[in-house]
Amino acid sequence: MILDSLLSWFSVDMGIDLGTCNTLVCVRGEGIVLNEPSVVAVHKGTNKVLNSGQAVGWSAKEMLGKTPGSITAIRPLKDGVISDFEITEAMLQYFIRKVNGRSRLIGPRVVIAVPSGITTVEKQAVETSAINAGARLVWTLEEPIAAAIGAGLPFAEPTASMIVDIGGGTTEVAIMSLADIATCESVRVAGDDLDEAIISHMKRSYNLMIGEQTAERIKIQIGSAAPVGEETSIEARGRDMISGLPRKTVITSEEIREALQEPVNAIVEAVLRTLERAEPELAADLVDNGITLAGGGALLRGLDVVLQNATGMEVRLAEDPLTCVAAGTAIFLENIDEWKDTLESSMDH
Repeated sequence: MILDSLLSWFSVDMGIDLGTCNTLVCVRGEGIVLNEPSVVAVHKGTNKVLNSGQAVGWSAKEMLGKTPGSITAIRPLKDGVISDFEITEAMLQYFIRKVNGRSRLIGPRVVIAVPSGITTVEKQAVETSAINAGARLVWTLEEPIAAAIGAGLPFAEPTASMIVDIGGGTTEVAIMSLADIATCESVRVAGDDLDEAIISHMKRSYNLMIGEQTAERIKIQIGSAAPVGEETSIEARGRDMISGLPRKTVITSEEIREALQEPVNAIVEAVLRTLERAEPELAADLVDNGITLAGGGALLRGLDVVLQNATGMEVRLAEDPLTCVAAGTAIFLENIDEWKDTLESSMDH
């Protein structure tokens, strides 16, 4: 007990939602303390990270699509998993140091939320990256469990809870009961695919090349999965694919909704497949308990309506969809001593 008190004085316990688009960090007893884009700026061709003050997070995201020839701004996670090990490590190191503080003598204990569908090798890569970035001990927690805890669902009780967590790279659909996952599906269709659908639509319909950030802005401002409220329009700017010159055009919310049909349908199908695999008693519970949406992708207008029509069940948005997973790791950290034995953990370093 005294040793634990000493360790907490010199170190912190932190939970990390290592997302394709954003990384959120929470500290035991303090809640969410960091929310930054999962973007790193590197010297082109070397994978050497720029001066750390401007190389990671918000300042690096601002460079996306705008860097000179010598610099590349990249996202080291794709579809919820590490696509560039070295750069992910540098990013984690930056976030852990920023939160843990350089003055602390001991590395933090870390819980990292990971997609339920990742392989053992991919999970090991996450743990190794965190250890190399300065963590003393690492546990991985499946994202649907973290999202359910963060959304306040009674996932530990003998009743079914269903969560649909739509992130940047993956959509996690899970039915849970008695603090474990009864059935789940992880599909690599999520927020990034919505952006890609908008980029493709602009190329196909207008011969206009737009960047990721422009596509994201269009999605947030006028994107929808079903007709909700008044139809609106927005001005999109990019590069003309024929003349090569800058150009702008006006697009409507109706055509963007049409462009988003394919990825939205893929998410709906994943939900239906998961429901079809549910045990009859759990399915019976869900008639009353409904479906909870979490993750940034859940903010797409009308998505709850589409899912409600497809399933015939009540669909509600979590209180703060963007921070559900991170908040879940924070609550998990509060109870880590009673729950940690049930988790896979890395070696103590």
